[in-house]
Amino acid sequence: MKTPSLPEVFRDHRRSFEDNRYVYAVISRRSKGLSLGINLNPDKACNFDCVYCQVDRRTPPQIREVDLGRLRHELEAMIPLAQSGAIFDWPRFRLTPAPLRRWNDIAFSGDGEPTAAREFLEAVRLVVELKQKYRLGGIKILLLTNATLLHRPQVQQALQLLDDNEGEIWAKLDAGTEAYYREIERTTVPWTRVLENLRHAAQQRPIVIQSLFLRWRGAPPDGHEIEAYCQRLREIVQAGGQIRLVQVYTVARPPAEAEALPLTDAELNALAETVRQRTGLVVETYPGG
Repeated sequence: MKTPSLPEVFRDHRRSFEDNRYVYAVISRRSKGLSLGINLNPDKACNFDCVYCQVDRRTPPQIREVDLGRLRHELEAMIPLAQSGAIFDWPRFRLTPAPLRRWNDIAFSGDGEPTAAREFLEAVRLVVELKQKYRLGGIKILLLTNATLLHRPQVQQALQLLDDNEGEIWAKLDAGTEAYYREIERTTVPWTRVLENLRHAAQQRPIVIQSLFLRWRGAPPDGHEIEAYCQRLREIVQAGGQIRLVQVYTVARPPAEAEALPLTDAELNALAETVRQRTGLVVETYPGG
């Protein structure tokens, strides 16, 4: 049997595990280990239509609703596997390198925007309950979000629960200008709403900014776009926001559009160094392969 390279291990991000509908497991580059994912968007609905999205929206979804009872059952089955390390006996995880054989988090990250799900607040309450039941101190609860709905009252309630239970917001920012935002994210959500939500969220707690940069239609983002991106980050900090980390990464799996291609390692590293120098923030990079 061929031992997979590290990129191959990271590339397997199937949002499925056995017969589960909502809970899956991946070895995550950015978590640096095992992440239990929760997909609250089995209907594949999203208010972004990113050119680099890996979700197959051409195939109709088989499940459209979130059954919280089923979600609880799946989590209660998966938590002991992750907690004991027995999950690494499963064939798809058996060859995970030793440094990655650690369980880091439970992540709301699915086939759409998690905060758009009607069940989001109750799902967060459920994860908090099970985190306490199984004494999962040190296991983070992550919210991977495009930041478009963080202003909603029920989402605000959920964020407070996350703040109180080792939660962390990983919020998307892939652009510095509205024009590039529209081109890459292909959304009608106002650009100003995203920026306002990021700023307000960061004023309440430290957040992580997750930014995917790519070669789109033959070209990477130009210097003007990257400078504008750095200015958006500086504006968050200048408004009293806290950015714990900036994650700069690129396309790693088959994207929605064939013209969405990964940056080279050299391009990605150079871009990240520019962000470090222009913002003074901590920046990590994650190559595409």
